[in-house]
Amino acid sequence: MRGWLKATIVVGVLCGLLAGADRIAVGVAEDEAADQLLKSGRMSKRPDVSIEGFPFLTQALSMKLDDVRISADGLTVGDGSRQVALHSFKAELSGVEVSGSMTSATVDHGSGTGLITYADLSQLLPPASQLVPSAGKLPIGGSTRLSLSYGGPGKIKASLGPLPVGEGVLHSQGNTVTADGFKLSGMAGMLAGLSNQQIEPISFTLSALPAGLNLAGVSPQEDGLRLSFDGKGVKLIG
Repeated sequence: MRGWLKATIVVGVLCGLLAGADRIAVGVAEDEAADQLLKSGRMSKRPDVSIEGFPFLTQALSMKLDDVRISADGLTVGDGSRQVALHSFKAELSGVEVSGSMTSATVDHGSGTGLITYADLSQLLPPASQLVPSAGKLPIGGSTRLSLSYGGPGKIKASLGPLPVGEGVLHSQGNTVTADGFKLSGMAGMLAGLSNQQIEPISFTLSALPAGLNLAGVSPQEDGLRLSFDGKGVKLIG
């Protein structure tokens, strides 16, 4: 009986040591992955990285991680000439194949979400002079940009300075986001001497999205534009 008890204690201690070593190893790997993501340019700031699953060491030996999750706030995205903040970015990556030195990594499939505030979103839009030919007749100045806010499911409200221009519908194709359906009406239309003039569709294309993912969809929310991301066979590092 005493021999059985001693053996049980020894096994328990060994399991504890192995589990501790496993947790130490995964912490080191997470820090290295975060550094490499920043260094590779796939992220504009150092993210938090979490490697899921236990034990980690068996995954490391196979050089393929089942489930990796990354998050960051205040990343930058833009159309190449203008940059805005991407908030609350979170991504789940499955089937992450890595090199021994963590200098390269590819992802079987990845998905994620992030948010651009309406104030930042308006900075990606062209000025009024490019959207409304009659903008010079409005008391706003040609450099004024549309101000945006939540307009309900799938819609955003817009105004040119103090003048409302109705609601538009948002949709995306590839990495390009388009808002259309806005038109000058009411006071804005009268000031411009026009009635119900359609505003040209507004588009911008986002480049260098985080973690090498692509834009999968957009959804207006009360606090901003929610972006969803997706990707297969993504080059994450290297």
